[in-house]
Amino acid sequence: MGNVEMKRVAVVTGAGSGIGRAAALGLLGNGFHVVLVGRRAEALKETARRAGDASSRTLSITADITKPDEVRNLFGRVESEFGRLDLLFNNAGKGAPAVPMEELSFEDWQSVVDVNLTGAFLCTQQAFRIMKKQSPRGGRIINNGSVSAYVPRPFSAPYTATKHAITGLTKSTALDGRPFDIACGQIDIGNAATDMTERMSQGVPQADGSIASEPTINVQHIADAIVYMAGLPLGANVPTITVMATGMPLVGRG
Repeated sequence: MGNVEMKRVAVVTGAGSGIGRAAALGLLGNGFHVVLVGRRAEALKETARRAGDASSRTLSITADITKPDEVRNLFGRVESEFGRLDLLFNNAGKGAPAVPMEELSFEDWQSVVDVNLTGAFLCTQQAFRIMKKQSPRGGRIINNGSVSAYVPRPFSAPYTATKHAITGLTKSTALDGRPFDIACGQIDIGNAATDMTERMSQGVPQADGSIASEPTINVQHIADAIVYMAGLPLGANVPTITVMATGMPLVGRG
């Protein structure tokens, strides 16, 4: 049993691409056992392959985090396989078509809320259940907030609203977890170079109605920040951290 307790176990949602994949590889490089979670088995398999020898410390689980039963099964399997959970990175997210608000379909709105907010809550809820009762007690939860948690882009109401809500979830999680040694922080990311931000270099709508290209940063910088947060003792926490491209037009008047 002692060997099980010495393992550091992390769950990363959206681990099949982008920030989730980079974070998972970073955590593996720092000795974590990492549960790779996503909807596409092939993408998770590719993340594990890129881990090289460390792939022996991965467990890939396909799951839809918007479905309570699948989330319960996911964390039940984590508990049965490893006996504990030290870190949850709530990373999975999606956006909606960039259209005027009155043209946005209810289905697109609901889909973003389900993934970005409800999914993060369901995973947090199950992580709490494990972290409260395990020994040693406690753990850490990191939420992917995005700079959209405080500054919107044009035509981004669903994404922006859910990322603002993630800030509230982060704060409530940190408060409710405090008596149980559960720390919670949020990483707000601006223009990390992934498939999702490929369009930045081509030009994206600005607040003044213009179209402008924006700089991006290597996703490895995001992974490094997550590894730093994950490596802190539970007596220390990073409530919020912003990692962004220096030249992006976030800082300044619209």
